[in-house]
Amino acid sequence: MDDSQIWTAAPGAAQRARSVLAAAWSAAWSCSVTAEGGREDCVGAHTVSEDGRVLLHVPEDSALRTAAICAPRGEPSAVLEFADVAAVPVRNRIRARLRLAGRLVPETRHLVFHPTRVVLRQPSGAVVVGAEEFAAAAPDPFALAEAGLLTHLADAHPEAVERLTRLVGPDSLHGAVRVRPLAVDRHGLTLRIERVRTHGDVRLPFHAPADDLAALTERMHVLLLQAGAASCPRALQRQRADGDR
Repeated sequence: MDDSQIWTAAPGAAQRARSVLAAAWSAAWSCSVTAEGGREDCVGAHTVSEDGRVLLHVPEDSALRTAAICAPRGEPSAVLEFADVAAVPVRNRIRARLRLAGRLVPETRHLVFHPTRVVLRQPSGAVVVGAEEFAAAAPDPFALAEAGLLTHLADAHPEAVERLTRLVGPDSLHGAVRVRPLAVDRHGLTLRIERVRTHGDVRLPFHAPADDLAALTERMHVLLLQAGAASCPRALQRQRADGDR
């Protein structure tokens, strides 16, 4: 892989879907399950195996368990839906929706969901992920830590977020009233640019993927050094000047 490919790299749809699923135990995420006409919210009630199967831990009297036991062959059709909610308060906080269709199989202590169709819906559009590709993909290494990393950056280092806007083109910052960290993964950081009535996202890619927190810290320091060497965008300068009047 050459430098340009590394620089522009971003999570693929399969890895993004697995990241949504891996982090969905958090209270910041929501999950609902539909089977045989019944629907239940299952926030924090599931775990995920390495191959992408979902283990649902539901009460003995759960309607889902009843549907799974009573259905023919013990494999009713079911749909799992997850909403990925941004950890930092921003306009339109849902970053993605993940919909899994498949078979729900009852076992002694839980229900096992085998996904056969995976659809990831993001602002850029919906993508169908192959079941085998989904099973083989691994979640981003920072999927579980992302919420804490972003809230720390937003709350403890707002000056760093402001400095990073120097890496954003003036056109993207035109009319900006607030900039917040929206997402981070091993490939880069995404900022949400909010205007009075609209918003947009800008991605700041790392010079190389990060696989652990030490590497992620180094990548962020490189971005801040690059921002320190860049001039303040004219659009942001005008915004500050207007705000000082």
